[in-house]
Amino acid sequence: MRTDYCGKINASYVGQEVTLCGWVNKRRDLGGVIFVDLRDREGIVQVVFDPDLPEVLAEANKLRSEFCVRLTGKVRARPASQVNTQMTTGEIEILGTGLEIFSKSAALPLDWNQENSEEQRLKYRYLDLRRPVMSNRLQFRAKVTGAVRRFLEENGFLDIETPILTKATPEGARDYLVPSRTHKGEFFALPQSPQLFKQLLMMSGMDRYYQIVKCFRDEDLRADRQPEFTQIDLETTFLDAEGVMNITESMIRDLFQKMLGVDLGDFPRMTYADAMKRYGSDKPDLRNPLELVDVADLLKDVDFKVFSGPANDVKGRVAAIKVPQGATLSRKQIDEYTKFVGIYGAKGLAWIKVNDVEQGLEGLQSPILKFLNAEIATAIIQRTHAQTGDILLFGADSYTVVTESMGALRLKLGEDFNLLEGDWKPLWVVDFPMFEEIDGQFHALHHPFTSPRNLSAEELKADPANALSDAYDMVLNGVELGGGSVRIHDQELQSAVFSILGINQEEAQSKFGFLLEALQYGAPPHAGLAFGLDRLVMLMTGATSIRDVMAFPKTTTAACPLTDAPSPANPQQLADLAIKTVPRENG
Repeated sequence: MRTDYCGKINASYVGQEVTLCGWVNKRRDLGGVIFVDLRDREGIVQVVFDPDLPEVLAEANKLRSEFCVRLTGKVRARPASQVNTQMTTGEIEILGTGLEIFSKSAALPLDWNQENSEEQRLKYRYLDLRRPVMSNRLQFRAKVTGAVRRFLEENGFLDIETPILTKATPEGARDYLVPSRTHKGEFFALPQSPQLFKQLLMMSGMDRYYQIVKCFRDEDLRADRQPEFTQIDLETTFLDAEGVMNITESMIRDLFQKMLGVDLGDFPRMTYADAMKRYGSDKPDLRNPLELVDVADLLKDVDFKVFSGPANDVKGRVAAIKVPQGATLSRKQIDEYTKFVGIYGAKGLAWIKVNDVEQGLEGLQSPILKFLNAEIATAIIQRTHAQTGDILLFGADSYTVVTESMGALRLKLGEDFNLLEGDWKPLWVVDFPMFEEIDGQFHALHHPFTSPRNLSAEELKADPANALSDAYDMVLNGVELGGGSVRIHDQELQSAVFSILGINQEEAQSKFGFLLEALQYGAPPHAGLAFGLDRLVMLMTGATSIRDVMAFPKTTTAACPLTDAPSPANPQQLADLAIKTVPRENG
């Protein structure tokens, strides 16, 4: 039906006749000459209809925005004074000689020139996706997945599908359940990830597996979460952590070079402990130069319980952030930051302004100075490397509260003071704790199939609180791109982990019996990693939400305005599934 895409027409086509299909982006009538900007997924081209062809001109006069048409015309160069350098087709225009209107468009429910609500954009997503910015993002995403597939297949990975209807397993979020008609009263679960199946594939001798796969998690949503999302999932046999990190780092570097012309360089390594201590996050944004500095040892003896209490508590923390030239902050602005850290459980935010570092204690300004002597104040200034014009902001509470609140404050200050340096700052975070302890119960920090680093089952059970896992996360600009680990391939070690997590033999057999059985039959060492494709494309395109790089996402309430899903099932469907629903209460 067409010879070319609109956005592909350039000066090399001058003198040729082309046939194009697309949508009317804009129509202008300039005194008998009609100009139409025709758009398809590749871009926009200008078409001119003039009075020399009155029948075609009359047809062009009917055109309105978003009419779907086919036109034929001759490509000609624009006069030099009319060249549009902002368009890839700006050197040429097409003299329209034929026009067919495929379909007309009613008045649009979306305004192309204004910001529409997300609810409207998702309800009319097929219109929203016509916008060049959205079309370009989806095309970019397709090219990313193509580049990833080529890289992995060139490196020996096999694309193997895993089941969508599977068994519920604890992986950190609620499962989406699917009732079985043939096994009434029983349920499948939609996979939170292909974790167990890809491990079984390694035990099957597939050696290197990958899949660009849908995953499902029934959890509260935010900008980078969706009930269904896409992973670049991979697993390898006979590769250790270093091997997996090397090959996946090469993949991401190759992707950025090919898609953006960006050389990410070698990724630095940082331990989890160092990341939490310096940045208050296990996915630190290294573009932000601000760091948390521990000062508890300097404040143990001060007559100020806000500081001395946490400073003398083994589970407490006192940390400071130096904000360069932050002494200009008003009391109102400081109060706003105090409210901000309160979101994370902090009870307050102490501060010291450094008006003149040369004057020592006399050059400082703060309500808390009455509790500090010159020696302590000088030590704090020296440790934080504060200079004249800076401000020091302090968090003092439990280790968790201080780390989370000051880590979040660090990010906010970095944005507010325009401190971010560089475009891309990747890194690997390694040496994660094997477990986290909540209310006396151990939980897997990654998942229960992660191997401890260089520990036997007996050594792990003897001191689980201090065990490190053989896990690794790839971070870019404060976003976790992907995470993975060396997996447990020894049944005794896997059973030890289940025991520490409070999963007894009966429960382990019920939930993971097929995995435990597979470990008996010559299971090989294996390791893998999964990337969040949506997050990766979001970062690469500069979008602010993964919803803007997905074709048909859900809202923040996990609903689809386009299809009005979820919706009630009809009585016959429920009867077939032996399910009764509870009437919804009013209000």
